[in-house]
Amino acid sequence: MINSKIQKMKIAVEGCMHGELDNVYATLLHLQEVQNIKIDLLLCCGDFQAVRNEKDLESLNVSPKYRSMNSFWKYYSGEKVAPFPTIFIGGNHEASNCLWELYYGGWAEPQIYFLGFAGVIKFGNIRIGGLSGIYKSHHYNHGHYEKLPYSQRDIRSIYHVREYDVHKLLQIEEPVDIFLSHDWPVRITDCGDVKALLRQKPFFDLLRGFNLSIADIPC
Repeated sequence: MINSKIQKMKIAVEGCMHGELDNVYATLLHLQEVQNIKIDLLLCCGDFQAVRNEKDLESLNVSPKYRSMNSFWKYYSGEKVAPFPTIFIGGNHEASNCLWELYYGGWAEPQIYFLGFAGVIKFGNIRIGGLSGIYKSHHYNHGHYEKLPYSQRDIRSIYHVREYDVHKLLQIEEPVDIFLSHDWPVRITDCGDVKALLRQKPFFDLLRGFNLSIADIPC
């Protein structure tokens, strides 16, 4: 159910940015024009890739051949300004050294806000929460132990969700209108065409061993 107060805003949602801010913003500006609307906010659900300089690429967990500056650096340097307020969380393909500097959340650029590894903010009359990273059971109960320069092991563990961050979110008592996560909600696959999904990504079939069927849960 969507809270009625959220309907007063036009909110765009980007699954994974992958550093392509120029392309995403251009698409939304075009959408505004052809549909004669005003977009109030852009939400990004991870893999934002806030790469500021070439040094940040060393902390980006992607294959070296895919490491690219893309376009965030233009907004970070002030060459460009985001046309919409933008709120994002971290995923599993990030310049983690940059996001660690904003562990508690903060402005990555005057119009772009990182929710932190776990956080809640108020935008207008709505409350937006988020949890960065992905879940891995073998790191969940650990602290944040990674130190720069990241080893190949650390560069993969730093974005794993920690119980400590989840507990911080569990202290929230006021309602949250929108919540962002990079991991898929448990069993969400059964809300669509699971057979078609498994034909494209057969390794997802491993999930079936964890009893993820939700025939009895409304989607």
